[in-house]
Amino acid sequence: MSNDPLLQPFQLKHLTLRNRIMTTSHEPAYPENGMPTERYAAYHAERAKGGVALAMTAGSAVVSRDSPPAFNNILAYKDEVVPWIRHLTDGVHEHGAAVMIQLTHMGRRTGWNGGDWLPSISASRHREPAHRAFPKLAEDWDIERVIGDFADAAERMKVGGMDGVEIAVYGHFLDQFLSPLTNDLDGPYGNASLDTRARLMLDVISAVRTRVGDDFVIGVRYTADETEAGGIPPDEGIEISKRLAGSGHVDFLNVIRGRIHTDPALTKVIPVQGMKSAPHIDFAGEVRRATGVPTFHAARIPDVATARHAVSAGLLDMVGMTRAHMADPHIVRKIQAGREDDIRPCVGATYCLDRIYGAGEALCIHNPSTGRELTQPHEIAPAETRKKVVIVGAGPGGLEAARVAAERGHDVTVFEAQPHPGGQIRLTAQAPRRREMIGIIDWRMSQCAARDVEFLFNTWAEAEDVTALNPDVVIIATGGLPNTELFETRGEQELVTTTWDLIAGDVKPGASVLVYDESGDHPGLMAAEVAANAGAAVEVMTPDRTFAPEIMGMTLSPYLEALQKQDVTFTVARRLKDVTRDGNRLKAVIGTDYSDHVIEKTYDQVVVNYGTRPLDDLYFDLRPLSRNGGAVDQGALIDGRPQDLTRNADGRFQLFRIGDAVSSRDTHAAIYDALRLLRAV
Repeated sequence: MSNDPLLQPFQLKHLTLRNRIMTTSHEPAYPENGMPTERYAAYHAERAKGGVALAMTAGSAVVSRDSPPAFNNILAYKDEVVPWIRHLTDGVHEHGAAVMIQLTHMGRRTGWNGGDWLPSISASRHREPAHRAFPKLAEDWDIERVIGDFADAAERMKVGGMDGVEIAVYGHFLDQFLSPLTNDLDGPYGNASLDTRARLMLDVISAVRTRVGDDFVIGVRYTADETEAGGIPPDEGIEISKRLAGSGHVDFLNVIRGRIHTDPALTKVIPVQGMKSAPHIDFAGEVRRATGVPTFHAARIPDVATARHAVSAGLLDMVGMTRAHMADPHIVRKIQAGREDDIRPCVGATYCLDRIYGAGEALCIHNPSTGRELTQPHEIAPAETRKKVVIVGAGPGGLEAARVAAERGHDVTVFEAQPHPGGQIRLTAQAPRRREMIGIIDWRMSQCAARDVEFLFNTWAEAEDVTALNPDVVIIATGGLPNTELFETRGEQELVTTTWDLIAGDVKPGASVLVYDESGDHPGLMAAEVAANAGAAVEVMTPDRTFAPEIMGMTLSPYLEALQKQDVTFTVARRLKDVTRDGNRLKAVIGTDYSDHVIEKTYDQVVVNYGTRPLDDLYFDLRPLSRNGGAVDQGALIDGRPQDLTRNADGRFQLFRIGDAVSSRDTHAAIYDALRLLRAV
């Protein structure tokens, strides 16, 4: 038996949980037609295989038709969900973990123009800023129906093999009654007192318990402190906690602190990169001490040391490490094996949550197997034949290629022109708020070091340097350089500055700075922040109708907090058409895609963010010498089969390029390129 606090079993009612680590409820948005199909089941089964004690699924499964999915949620109100739930629970149980599901009615935290086009309902007459639907005030028959829907859904989950359910009472329908900020009702469920505000939550829990019986776990994930004037204060949150404990129906409390009605509020509940880790665990400990009820909590607990402290200090009974398990599903297994240094770190980029809002599915910025368990297993199989693999470029894509190739058993050499690895990640990590991104590089370097990858730094590789090593496979991961050619102008803008120049500190900001952001991603706002912090008057301009469209709300919030304090101006729907000299200043010719309106403005400096152009000279030098001519069999790539294209029978090696050496994309794309290409070599 281990003495590690995290590895001690925990008795939750009739369940013996094998350790103190769980994944809390979250919606990766993998359901198909509202059902948790194969992809969904494989995702949770992998984390059970990796050792978690409890997989809390869904975030959340909706119980009523007038609670349409906001995040591709599971439809718990449909009977057809039961066999899919059974498939999911069987897969998790097979690996020794318990499995539960979170149930909710979204209330105003959804829309009306989806699903069955029913009006959203709430205790509030105000729309939620994040989801923008004006609800109707719930009537008595709505309340009665929803109580029954919760009980019906819980019964379906029990029939499907779940070990328990968690009732969501934070930001959703039940919390909209509980919070004085969002309860505009009169009567037995109205805003007269805590008794009336808490009544619906307690009635739902009672109805669920009556339906599922005593041999089933029921917990509540709820807001115990809204951290906002007029909301639920900490002392009232403790009282709510005591009432839940005293109800006789609740087996665990899962504590939330804060509100989720806006993006900035949500980032305080679920902190992102650059914010304090585990900001609420001490408060969760107060709830545990006040109630004596098993207490769970998750809010940016990214590392094993923090999780261990939470348990050993008596703050929590079960620690939620949800985003950490998206980065590495095998955390517990590595702790058990004494390999904590081998854990792939969560770097807090929040790419996972941003993807839900921006592209409809959660993915980890540097673990492309997450969410792709069926096609890209987390474990790398050894190759049958050892090959010589040469990689040019030690950015995230090149390092992933080196890691995977070495894990396959190949002989790997990496050329890198700079004295250090990292590529654009090293530039990104210069921003204090994003310094954790370097973990993407550090982890891969340690993995490569453990597998004897050879690195040649300060080496600008030419074709003869590569061919001298007699490679079987060559990977060009040289990335790109900033593009300063404005849209359809067919010429470089020599007078403009790149975002890289400002971020790296190679160029100092002028007194008045235009950041023209046509990419809408991080470098634009990073450069704006550098300039604003230097005291410049900054204008961020975009031709799009929203600024920074590639940065989703949670990750955008810290930028806006920083930039608005500096009174930065944001201008949308304006296109930079030309830049010329105007004495010792720069004249910007500014138009719009919506009309022929053109204006001229002067600045001291014009900074352009328009992606990168591939640094691909070496690739084209090597193409005539390669067997495949650089061509990729896309079908084989997608299916995970080896690349066997031959376009030049006299070629001596296979040649591929990945990441920004192909086209301007993001970190995840570069790493995913490398993983699926190299795992078949």
